[in-house]
Amino acid sequence: MAKLNVSRRKFLVGGILVGGALAVGYGFLREGEPDNAALTATTEEGEIALNAWVKVDRNGIVTVAVPRAEMGQGVYTALAMLVAEEMEANFDDIVVEQAPIADIYANITMIKDSLPFSDGHHQGEETVGAWGMAKVARTLGVQATGGSTSVRDAWIPMREAGATAKAMLVQAAARDWDVPAGEITVENGVISHAASGASGGFGDFVERAASEAVTTTPTLKDSRDFKLIGKPQMRVDIPEKVDGTAVFGVDVEVEGMAHAAVKLAPVFGGTLASHDAEAVRGMPGVIAVVPFDIGVAVVANSFWRAKTAVEALPASFNDGPAKDYSSAGILTLLEESLDSDDARVYSEDGDAAAAITASAQPVHAVYKAPFLAHACMEPMNCTAKVTETGVEIWMPNQAPTLVKWFAEKFADVPAENVTVHTTLLGGGFGRRAEIDLVYLAVTIAKAVKGRPVKLIWTRENDIQHDIYRPAAVSRFDGALGPDGRITGWANRIASQSVSGSFTERLLPWAAMDMPDNTTSEGAADIPYEFANRMVDHVPVKLPIPVGFWRSVGHSYNAFFTESFMDEMAHAAGKDPIEFRLAHLEGHRDFADVLRKLAEVSRWSEPLPPGRGRGVALHESFSSIVGQVVEVTANGSKEVTVDKVYCVVDCGAVVNPDTVTAQMEGGILFGLTAALYGEIEIEGGAVVNSNFPDYEMVRLAGCPEIEVHLAQSGRRLGGIGEVATPPIAPALANALFAATGERIRELPISKNGFIA
Repeated sequence: MAKLNVSRRKFLVGGILVGGALAVGYGFLREGEPDNAALTATTEEGEIALNAWVKVDRNGIVTVAVPRAEMGQGVYTALAMLVAEEMEANFDDIVVEQAPIADIYANITMIKDSLPFSDGHHQGEETVGAWGMAKVARTLGVQATGGSTSVRDAWIPMREAGATAKAMLVQAAARDWDVPAGEITVENGVISHAASGASGGFGDFVERAASEAVTTTPTLKDSRDFKLIGKPQMRVDIPEKVDGTAVFGVDVEVEGMAHAAVKLAPVFGGTLASHDAEAVRGMPGVIAVVPFDIGVAVVANSFWRAKTAVEALPASFNDGPAKDYSSAGILTLLEESLDSDDARVYSEDGDAAAAITASAQPVHAVYKAPFLAHACMEPMNCTAKVTETGVEIWMPNQAPTLVKWFAEKFADVPAENVTVHTTLLGGGFGRRAEIDLVYLAVTIAKAVKGRPVKLIWTRENDIQHDIYRPAAVSRFDGALGPDGRITGWANRIASQSVSGSFTERLLPWAAMDMPDNTTSEGAADIPYEFANRMVDHVPVKLPIPVGFWRSVGHSYNAFFTESFMDEMAHAAGKDPIEFRLAHLEGHRDFADVLRKLAEVSRWSEPLPPGRGRGVALHESFSSIVGQVVEVTANGSKEVTVDKVYCVVDCGAVVNPDTVTAQMEGGILFGLTAALYGEIEIEGGAVVNSNFPDYEMVRLAGCPEIEVHLAQSGRRLGGIGEVATPPIAPALANALFAATGERIRELPISKNGFIA
């Protein structure tokens, strides 16, 4: 994609890199603007917006505006439950819709979590830095879904929205009945006054309620009084997905729509050298041939005709700067970088080097993880319509604010003339926070102005032109004392910077060498107590596009850290769970998860020869997850993953069924990567092309999964990504228990194992 030269005259975009994470801003909340302004613009006849999150119609139907993308994680249901709980609404009368793009829907928690000096479970969020970042996030107004923050960010504002709407309706009823508001009760969508016997539904009072002013922040319920939160609720998005009426990006149909398919430069950073448009202009259905910097598109009256034509289109490409890179060479380069003097320290206590040098029992290991693709089940797509004065986008995306800003720039139209429709997402995993499809779709649509064009990538386009999870290498040096406890722990990681790469793509003028918390998360903030610890990271620049992948740095650092903890336990002659517990004396919540895990997995019961159990414990996005994996391995190194036990402490639970489903999905996502996941690069291009050579865990290969909730009362945590990090180390540790062979590189096929 072409680098974007952002014009400050065109719009206000502030690039603030804190913790290596990008925060971009577009305008400010207008002083004195009512908080229902954005939602009022979306009301239909009979609807009244009581605030930015709640609309009520005259029939009493409550519409909840959800400002986060629904990509299968159940956010439509969970956020609607928050509103309904405080509003005392009948959940059967709740409908949801995607919120419009507005500053009031900014994801404060996501920006706040980008702090480079956040201390995770050790100090929580109450720091000056966190307060400052919250202020920045409110000013910048970035509306996005990521970092397992949807419920965490909505926990207070959407409950307050429900409570405020209820208060307005109660005040309206009190005026209508001429009774004190304090005597009115609300239950299951019915407003009542016991003394007079008066009652009515929300719809009876909504018009009057719209003029009621609520001057104080409403008191929220105590958790002991919850009626919905914490109890299983049917997902509101499931019926449409079952009957086929749900609209994903690939389902979008717009009158007069054309279709586009692309041929892209195979080498990263490559450009289009030449193409022969005349060779395909006469093919059936072809409307236009559109060249752009990294490739060429064919627009036709059906996707199949566009795809057939673009595949037949003669085109040649200039090789990009990645031409001389291969997967093997990159891993070698990363390993060599471990000896660099350019490491950035992320955690330091005591003198780890001295402790290791003085130890009579040092332990050393190097681990490796490959590039990974997102491989969302719904193909990447974007529909765009460009006119002389405006642009309209239909797209499954995780960052509608970014989509709007960049659609404005690419189409060169006024900001107020940009409309973005966020559809349901058939998987996101961080991939749909990128704007490369926006650039391509708008560029193509400009060539046939006035006509909507749906761009769909083939699976080959997706696998070979993804924004990848970076490859990483991690070196450990550890020391054990006479009592079998760790006295020294030194960990150095080498990889690309995800946040740096993201920033360079979106705002190259703002890119700079800043700390990137994602490179060390899951390594620098582990809960284990060591007197001497050093964790640092060597940033390595490579011409491979990398980005946010489900659980980001945790996805590989958990494998590195929890595998080495097992190696240390083995060197000490200790049981892996007891060894971990000995280093968690100050973290009862972590210890409780481990103890619960040992209990439900029957950890102490022996398994027959050829079978093994492995354990991993990891915190990410403020939630603790422990997993035990049971495997069977035969003499031919054929492996079956038999069962996964999972215990999660994510603080308050909104919908238990969703938590269980997310844990199961995250486990299978991470298991797929551990068993099969590897993007292979040769000559600067991706070798893999589709699922036959980028394998997934299939239904027949799914292990039995048992999920347990263990709530300790800790602060609210995320759930969308947190099951993915522990599965790889738990699997590797189980294979060691079954075979005696230590896994230090993923996928497991690198060690000769066959899943």
